Amino acid sequence: MGVVLFIAVAVIALGVLAGSHLYMWRRFVRDVSRPRSRWRRLGTALAVLLPATTFATLLTSRSGAPFALQQALAWPGYLWLACVLYLTLALLAAELIRFVLRCTAWGRPRAASRRGPAPAPALSAARSGSPAKPARTEPKPEAKPKPEPEAEPEPEAVGASAAPAGETPATAAGSAVPAGEPAPAGGGAVTAPAPPAPASAAPSAGEASRTTPPGRPAPSRRVFLARTLATAAGAAGLGTTAAGAYSVLNGPTLKNITVPLAKLGRRAHGYRIAVVSDIHLGPILGKAHTQRIVDTINRAQPDLVTIVGDLVDGSVADLGPAAEPLRQLRSRHGAYFVTGNHEYFGNADEWVAHLRELNVHPLENARRELPGFDLAGVNDIAGEEQGEGPDYRKALGDRDTSRAAVLMAHQPVMIHEAVDHDVDLQLSGHTHGGQLWPGPYLAELANPTVAGLERYGDTQLYVTRGAGAWGPPVRVGAESDVTLVHLASKQS
Repeated sequence: MGVVLFIAVAVIALGVLAGSHLYMWRRFVRDVSRPRSRWRRLGTALAVLLPATTFATLLTSRSGAPFALQQALAWPGYLWLACVLYLTLALLAAELIRFVLRCTAWGRPRAASRRGPAPAPALSAARSGSPAKPARTEPKPEAKPKPEPEAEPEPEAVGASAAPAGETPATAAGSAVPAGEPAPAGGGAVTAPAPPAPASAAPSAGEASRTTPPGRPAPSRRVFLARTLATAAGAAGLGTTAAGAYSVLNGPTLKNITVPLAKLGRRAHGYRIAVVSDIHLGPILGKAHTQRIVDTINRAQPDLVTIVGDLVDGSVADLGPAAEPLRQLRSRHGAYFVTGNHEYFGNADEWVAHLRELNVHPLENARRELPGFDLAGVNDIAGEEQGEGPDYRKALGDRDTSRAAVLMAHQPVMIHEAVDHDVDLQLSGHTHGGQLWPGPYLAELANPTVAGLERYGDTQLYVTRGAGAWGPPVRVGAESDVTLVHLASKQS
């Protein structure tokens, strides 16, 4: 069942990705360029190459490919995923602008284009059976000739419609008869073909506009509108992605929050816990990223550091050097770690052992007594498949319930077990705050709390947005953070 679901999700994702690229190709390439032009060829090549790079990135990250190859593909492959999202959203917004403009006078065709080209005078007269009127010519201002009396119809023209001099009369049946010749006996009609237009004659600008299909603006306007909207959408989409990447690579911000606990002892009032999650060391985020996080934590001078899961996306062999700055963490009571779901994508036990070497203490369904409260930690739910899932009874079963308990648990959905075990405060991550807008709305479907502090019965839950990023190194609408939690005692 799980394999079938995975295949179904993969097929849907590939379909959405393919549809998005086809839509972008139409708006960014086909609508703004001529066939076989340089931009048409280049844009088409990019529309194939960029998604191929993304697909190769996703494939190598799961297939155990050499880490150097993963690093080479990760930057363009993952960044393009974020570009696809925001370029598509920008184009959809441009569709609304396009629709509004088509409802205005600027986007509507001229009245002549709706009526179509005017018929020739002789042909119109022949169809209606009435004499065609000659076209009027404006006399010159300096000479106004007197109108001459109209000529009497010739006897042989009696019974046919009279026509002005120099024009071809039309019979009642709509057939043209040459001027000066009698109609054939028996009422037969002689058809004279209309003279063909000169081959060298080119339509004027007005005639070109009259040939535009009804309901559509002139071609020059359509091209101008397509290019303007494509340029604006491209700038908005790529600019949003660039700003989101800068937000991640610039390092997390430090947030401060005060959490009052009823059972917290007086001597623990004002105790400061640095909470960091979802660092996601991998092919993109490496040692420099870890160093920025460590520097942010050390500047806050916390009493305790808690790393609540999803530290890495890879093996110790590839990412051990990237985690090395964790050795520099400074706090009064040390640094502690619990696993997240991404640790179980690889060898979680290997990382647990390596973190001990870095003076970071893993809490594997374990508890430590600290001044004024108990600190407990449980493994992530993803560890259940490997027989290493969360064990609340082992971590909390035999504790003194008169003392406050702070639980480290990676996923917010674990709050319900925390409530059942009388935990006062749970510290979690996992959601990234949604990471990429409109991600927060999707994260709400799977998590009780996406970011911030909320209460569930007598238990409070704090969810950090995390200090890194998974997949695209981009955050939009969900700034990365390290949170300094100030515990407050109600007894003081």
